[in-house]
Amino acid sequence: MTASSKTQPRWLQFLTYPSLSRQLMLVGLVITAFFIIIAIFTPVFQAWGWLQDPNASLINPIHEPPSGQHWFGTSREGYDVFSRTLFGSRAALQVVVLATSLSLIVGVPLGLISGYWGGKMDRALLFLMDTIYTLPGLLLSVTLAFVVGRGVGNAAIALSISYIPQYYRVVRNHTTSVKTELFIEAARAMGATPTRVLSRYLFLNVIQSVPVLFTLNAADAILILGGLGFLGLGLPLDTPEWGHDLKLALDSLPTGIWWTALFPGLAMTFMVTGLSLMGEGLSEVFNPEMER
Repeated sequence: MTASSKTQPRWLQFLTYPSLSRQLMLVGLVITAFFIIIAIFTPVFQAWGWLQDPNASLINPIHEPPSGQHWFGTSREGYDVFSRTLFGSRAALQVVVLATSLSLIVGVPLGLISGYWGGKMDRALLFLMDTIYTLPGLLLSVTLAFVVGRGVGNAAIALSISYIPQYYRVVRNHTTSVKTELFIEAARAMGATPTRVLSRYLFLNVIQSVPVLFTLNAADAILILGGLGFLGLGLPLDTPEWGHDLKLALDSLPTGIWWTALFPGLAMTFMVTGLSLMGEGLSEVFNPEMER
């Protein structure tokens, strides 16, 4: 690495320096971007007549294998699997982005405040977050889904609760170590208010690990959302969703109707893989010593 590259930002060094992690991150970025584009433009494709209504059953419901007319075949209910798979990416993206954003919005401020002030509030929050963290994510989401009911917003809330402790713990631990640094003490000595110290100095120094958590939690949220859909929870039953479609396809597999399960399963697998590769790449961007 040249002397000039040492002055480059860490993220720019990562992108310009050839490594397997960089290549895998770019692959993950391409996969994720593909699904985002599909999720955004799927209603447009339907309006242009390129996609069938995902909830419209054929006049004569017959499970047809993949063909030129139905690229991914049709289900036993007469649904077009290609259309439902594409619309399933839209449902997954909506819930996952909302869930991870809610957990970030709640967990990061709580971690900052708890780590900065400490005391009884810190111990109480730490006990609460550790209690939530010990519960399996799927079990907690299933329980909350029973309570809040179906819907995009309700499913996002059910998913976000299990991710709040992760943001809280990471931000709190960084805050407790950074708040004793000399530049924080200098800011206090110059009359900076606690709010200013938190927002201007501490926040920018402890936020670096949050993008890594965001992408990894998004990948995990897709799997949990699929589990909720498979159990008949989460989204309304008439919403195209990968987990629910896999449940409907379960009865079709013994009769040789393999395509109704294959394509939603592959879509879920690729989207989770793309987000996971992005998370691993971002982890190296913010922690370059991990590669060594």
